[in-house]
Amino acid sequence: MGSWFDDLEARLNQQLEAFLEANPAQQERLEQQEARERQEQLSRSRLELQQQAQQLRQDLLELASEIRQWQGRSGKARSAGADALAARAEAHLAALMLQGRQRWQQLAELGVQFAALEAELEQLRSAAQAASRAGQSQRNTNPVSLEAEWDAFEAEQLLQQLKDKQQR
Repeated sequence: MGSWFDDLEARLNQQLEAFLEANPAQQERLEQQEARERQEQLSRSRLELQQQAQQLRQDLLELASEIRQWQGRSGKARSAGADALAARAEAHLAALMLQGRQRWQQLAELGVQFAALEAELEQLRSAAQAASRAGQSQRNTNPVSLEAEWDAFEAEQLLQQLKDKQQR
């Protein structure tokens, strides 16, 4: 079963490649579409990272409040002579501070991921703007007839059908 499907997929890929080689404008449109889809996926990832970072910041604020609370409890127990209770409170405080350091590290890692994602998004935006400027200047110097636009439309429809078949 897998071999039949693999053969079909390979054949469809060959047909798609042949079509794209014969129609460079469609290749460009496909690349633009892939770039848009990648940009949308990166934007979703960016939003997820922002939400994760916001949650980590909230966790850190809550943790800081809890640390202050246990610092006060530890000091209160120490000054009252309840050394065993103070030692347990300090052990709990140390565990909370370790959690805090871990959360800060996670937040720093998210920052690195966010910066890399932003750089890739900016690269995609720049490429899209350059392609748009090139396409605009080409359209301005080469008026396209209705027949040529119709041919491009039909080619795009065929490309979409091939892509749909390939995804099945």
